[in-house]
This record gives sequence, structure tokens and C-alpha cells, in this order.
Amino acid sequence: MILGLDVSTSFVGVTALNLSGELIFCEAIDLRKIKNYFQKAEKVKKYLQSLEKKSPYWVKKVYIEQSLQAFRPGFSSANTLMTLAKFNGTVSWLCYDIYSLEAEYINASSARASCGIKTPRGKKAKEIVLQYLLDTEPHFGVQYTLYDNPKPGSYDRADSFIIAKAGYKKWTQESSES
Repeated sequence: MILGLDVSTSFVGVTALNLSGELIFCEAIDLRKIKNYFQKAEKVKKYLQSLEKKSPYWVKKVYIEQSLQAFRPGFSSANTLMTLAKFNGTVSWLCYDIYSLEAEYINASSARASCGIKTPRGKKAKEIVLQYLLDTEPHFGVQYTLYDNPKPGSYDRADSFIIAKAGYKKWTQESSES
């Protein structure tokens, strides 16, 4: 299976595709109530280990959304960027430790482009991605709050799906070239 991850310290989006590119599952690990960095990592570790034990599929490739590389005013602080990069590295190590695979990193913009998603100027990419999946992927669903907003973790699931799809496309292209 192809595993796509969208890593943050609030939610980790996890999507698995079979070797034909079809959705196996798309979930989010909720880390919001865990304050300790290492306990967050431990929860992700247990989840990733459970995939290896319960899944009839073997993980062939792991793709992770590349963490932000530069500070942009009005977005995340430098401290937040450092924490996210550190946690991204921790999850990458967990994948290597559990699956004996080095994760490959895919830039979010590149992943969206490879899936044919265009984000108009002034629009939020996460909302565009979520709507794209709702419109094009029959097995991708979202639950909503009482106020008709996507439930927390929905955007992380959507982002992990796009990373998995982009990774799948990259993997099939590399496989056909060899």
C-alpha cells in the first residue's frame, strides 16, 4: 500500500491507497488533547504499528507532506515552524523504524498540481482540496459540525489523501521507467 501523511501536532492525516491507487482508508489521528511532544509521538507510533499488524497490505512507500521551509508573515511563527519540522522528522523516523522505509517528501503545492487542483488567488487551499475530493472521490466523505463546518481533522485527512495520490503517481511513473 501507499501511505500518505499530513503531519501536524494537532492532527496527523493518514491515507492508504492500494497498489492500484484506490482508497483503502483515510483517517486523522487526533493529538489536540495531548500536550507532551513525546506522548504525541507515542500515539502516532502506536497507530502506525497497528496498521502494520492489522492491514492485509504491506506498506510499499511512505509519502509525507514537506514541512514549510520559510517564515511568512501573517502565517505561522518561527517557533511553530520549528516545532512542525521537528515533529515531521519524528514521524519520518517512526515510519523508518516501523516499516524500514525512508519517507519521501512532497511539497503541498506540487501535490495539488499533480492531482490537477488549482487554487485561485485569495482562496484557501485546504478548502479547495476538500471540495475537490468531495466532488471527485466517491469514497471520501466528511462529517460536519452543527454549524455545517467540516469536523476537525477533515482538512488533514484531505491533505493526506492528496499527498498519497501524488505519491502514487510518482511511484507508478518511477515503476514504469525501471
